Amino acid sequence: MDFLTDLVNNLSSINFEGIFKLVALAAVVLSGPLVIVLLAFRGGDL
Repeated sequence: MDFLTDLVNNLSSINFEGIFKLVALAAVVLSGPLVIVLLAFRGGDL
């Protein structure tokens, strides 16, 4: 049971809000170049 208690304690100490903010920032940063690549492949017609 100590294993389960340690696992729950470790999961509760993770800052999920910070992880979510980093994932959202990465999505926003990567979406810009993705739009440029799509425009290039489609000849400027999105």
